[in-house]
Amino acid sequence: MNNNETTIHEGKTFTGINYAEKRLENREFINCEFINCDFSKSNLSHNDFMECHFKQCNFSLTIVTGTGFKDVTFTGCKILGIDFSKCNKFLFSFTFEQSHLDYSTFYGTKLKKTKFTDCSLKETDFEEADLTASVFQNCDLTGATFVRSVLEKTDFRTARNFSLDPAVNKVRQAKFSSLNLAGLLYQYNLDIDYDG
Repeated sequence: MNNNETTIHEGKTFTGINYAEKRLENREFINCEFINCDFSKSNLSHNDFMECHFKQCNFSLTIVTGTGFKDVTFTGCKILGIDFSKCNKFLFSFTFEQSHLDYSTFYGTKLKKTKFTDCSLKETDFEEADLTASVFQNCDLTGATFVRSVLEKTDFRTARNFSLDPAVNKVRQAKFSSLNLAGLLYQYNLDIDYDG
């Protein structure tokens, strides 16, 4: 850890800033808003974002090692290929709305009560993640991985294209709709007739 003094930004709005492929160091953002900012391939390691809102921002392949995200909301963001498992585990709470999180990993993270609304989560890795009481509202989970995941009280009722094996995940009191139960049975290769 270096001794450089941390710069604190509080209650600021950042619009249209291009951080692509840049390194941000020793920054703490509290109650800030980021609109149309580009963080693609940037290095945000060891910075903290608390109670911040990102709108229409690009986080493709951003490095977030040791980065703190506490009560952070992403709306309409492109968050592709991010390894959230490397974030600061003590500052780790999110809300995701209308965002693309394809190819990201939440391996072994604690995501209790996290709300994903209208998100694309294709090929996202939730292996060993704790998603207790989280909600996947109208989300596309094509190819998302759930292995040894805690999915107790997790709401999949409006999720689609998920496949998970109840034998290798904790699914007690998880919520499903009768229309998406096939996602629990994929490993049996059943031919399910929906015509009744």
